[in-house]
Amino acid sequence: MPPNEKMHDALELLEEVLGGATAEHEPRKVLAALRVLRELREELMTWEPQLIRAARELGVSWAELAPALGVASRQAAERRYLRLRDAAGSDNTADERVQETRDRRAEDRAIVQWARENSASLRRLAGQVSALKGVPGVGKVRRALAEDDAAALLSPLAGVGQHLDHAYPALAVEISEIATHTERVRRETQERRQSSRSGNGS
Repeated sequence: MPPNEKMHDALELLEEVLGGATAEHEPRKVLAALRVLRELREELMTWEPQLIRAARELGVSWAELAPALGVASRQAAERRYLRLRDAAGSDNTADERVQETRDRRAEDRAIVQWARENSASLRRLAGQVSALKGVPGVGKVRRALAEDDAAALLSPLAGVGQHLDHAYPALAVEISEIATHTERVRRETQERRQSSRSGNGS
């Protein structure tokens, strides 16, 4: 059955059950209406984040989305989106998904900050790597080296590192150390946020 017909039939059943006195309906019809309602709710929950994402891609701000979503602020609008996004198939609660997203963002921000604080070392290493010939991924390092933000170097350096083990072991070790540093920054950020939540009793 086409989606439009399915939706029409579902709404007809709901209107029929809700429009009459409960005593006039067989229990199986009321149960069928409840099943249909659950299916509609699940489907609508997948549509909403898709529409929000489409609006954002068109340049709609969170502040503009808030009244359309029936919430009071841009923060509440973003929170609603995060609660709905990727809900299907997840074992975590909506609040846990929101927290996970915020934790990842905090970790990413901490790593970007670390890269900026260590910009000179990253650019020196990237300069050495960009001079290499015939190594896969060097082109990406060169392009990232032209960026203003040293954080742009992290991913290209990590990508080229796996190709340096035999011919350029010293450079491979330096790139490996960067991965160790960024992983430590991520872990320490996780621990601080977890400790903060524990301290707040959440």
